[in-house]
Amino acid sequence: MKKLFILALVVVGGLAAWRKVQAQRADLDLWSEATTADDY
Repeated sequence: MKKLFILALVVVGGLAAWRKVQAQRADLDLWSEATTADDY
């Protein structure tokens, strides 16, 4: 039972880290788009 609990914690921690990385990538993409000079 203890192994299952530890596995669940690892999975939840991994999911939280993945979501944080995705959010940071989205912010970086948005920032890059906002600061790119458009040649019109």
